[in-house]
Amino acid sequence: MYIKARDLLKGKRVVLASKSPRRRELLHLLTDDFEIIPAEGEETVPDDLRAEEVPVHLAGLKCREVAERIAPDDNTIVIGCDTVVIQDGKVLGKPSDEQQALEMLSALSGRAHIVVSGLSVYHRGEYRTGAGMASVSFYPADEEQLKAYIATGEPMDKAGAYGIQGIGGLLVKGISGDYNSVVGLPVNELARIVTEMTDND
Repeated sequence: MYIKARDLLKGKRVVLASKSPRRRELLHLLTDDFEIIPAEGEETVPDDLRAEEVPVHLAGLKCREVAERIAPDDNTIVIGCDTVVIQDGKVLGKPSDEQQALEMLSALSGRAHIVVSGLSVYHRGEYRTGAGMASVSFYPADEEQLKAYIATGEPMDKAGAYGIQGIGGLLVKGISGDYNSVVGLPVNELARIVTEMTDND
């Protein structure tokens, strides 16, 4: 529906406020001409935010920080994104060590959880937000299997301690919703926002 976004981004200065290789790969669906300028600020979350609101809030912090740092002109688009895994109303971020990765994966094993990727897009002094969501269910897995996965190193920089696009995909029984949001960038939602913000440029 929003394939037009590819044409609208031609000639724009597009800045992705993330160093994630997965987001970089997904952004290529909309444009091959963009810069990587990762956000460097502290990620703080107000206590009163619902779990589903956290990734949109964090995406906004990243987008605003980079937009203010690079002094954008009217041709610039800055994209911030953040992904969280939610289990029982609790946000599971990136594991701090292998033990925490095991605890996260054990909690997800044999159950369904929610993944939300929040977006914030800057263009011509305006910020707009959006999000993509999916429900992901895991096969049951014992501790030996989970430790073998953790030993690959893949879980350590992933929200919820797994990557659906990698070896972690073997843990996944099914998915309902936006697959790209689970990978890390809700491309369809991004295309919608870009189309609305730039259609009259």
